[in-house]
Amino acid sequence: MPPLSPRPPAPAHRAGRQLHAGPVAYAVLTVFTIGSLFPLVWTAVAASGDSARLARTPPPFWFGGRLLKNLGSAWSDANMGLALFNTALVAGTVALGTVLFSTVAGFAFAKLRFRLKSALLLLTVGTMMVPPQLSVVPLFMVVAGLGWTDQLQAVVLPTLVSAFGVFFMRQYLLEALPTELIEAARVDGASSWRVVWHIVLPVARPAMAVLGMLSFVQAWNDFFWPVIALTQENPTVQVALTGLGRGYVPDQAVVMAGALLGTLPLLLAFTLFGRQIVGGIMRGAVKG
Repeated sequence: MPPLSPRPPAPAHRAGRQLHAGPVAYAVLTVFTIGSLFPLVWTAVAASGDSARLARTPPPFWFGGRLLKNLGSAWSDANMGLALFNTALVAGTVALGTVLFSTVAGFAFAKLRFRLKSALLLLTVGTMMVPPQLSVVPLFMVVAGLGWTDQLQAVVLPTLVSAFGVFFMRQYLLEALPTELIEAARVDGASSWRVVWHIVLPVARPAMAVLGMLSFVQAWNDFFWPVIALTQENPTVQVALTGLGRGYVPDQAVVMAGALLGTLPLLLAFTLFGRQIVGGIMRGAVKG
């Protein structure tokens, strides 16, 4: 039997050819896109009418003429300007702190040697299984004792680092960060903080982008603890929206308008920075 000849290399014009999606892929993507956009569109439709219009059967599926009026009512009734500023400040601070602290802790768990490392990692991951409702009473007692009630630091400080973020960064750095780079930096006399600044942070940039995006969205949408620690005098968006739903007969259209106001900044941020975030993720995937 004659030996098999090796397969000839692909032509140059085929090697650089991009893959194109077929009609089935476009159909599936269209269905998922419509399903993802439907809640946002329905919120805008509901915010453009009144409660009587929303109570119709079947409900309306097109815009009314009261969108700007309802947006103005929600902005003034819920103190939405202050709420958006507070939420942006809280979410940005929480995202930045979570990324930095989780990256440093993840690097320590992934590459450093110290006593009880496995036990501490197990304890950190185990805190993810504790329901947050169990910590509300002692946490509120601490916040009240420090005089931080109705202040933003009461919402920021308890969430500056998360067990999920530490575990996420540890798993990423365990594979993406070669130990040889750290050893070479040690030989050159680099300190631990210099290793973190010049080696760990550049390598961890794609994972940091993902963790920062997730932390920002979670902090922006957080409701349970802010509604306990803050009041309507110094609210975040989610706390401010609870004020719109109060009353004997709340205007559901105004509530929807407030929800739309609270969602638009997230959409704007992702529209502006989504390409950079996805690009960083893809660069990290290609390097890995």
